[in-house]
Amino acid sequence: MILLIALIALAVWAAVATLVELRRDGFRRTPTDWSRIDGRDVQQHAESGHSYR
Repeated sequence: MILLIALIALAVWAAVATLVELRRDGFRRTPTDWSRIDGRDVQQHAESGHSYR
């Protein structure tokens, strides 16, 4: 019984640690900088509400 409780506690700890690390890993979605992609026209992909130079 003690081993089962220890295994459940370890699984819960691992799940919580995984969620914490996923929240602070620094990987976030960023908009594409179309000026850095070859063969693309910047004005062609401009989104409304954004100003591009």
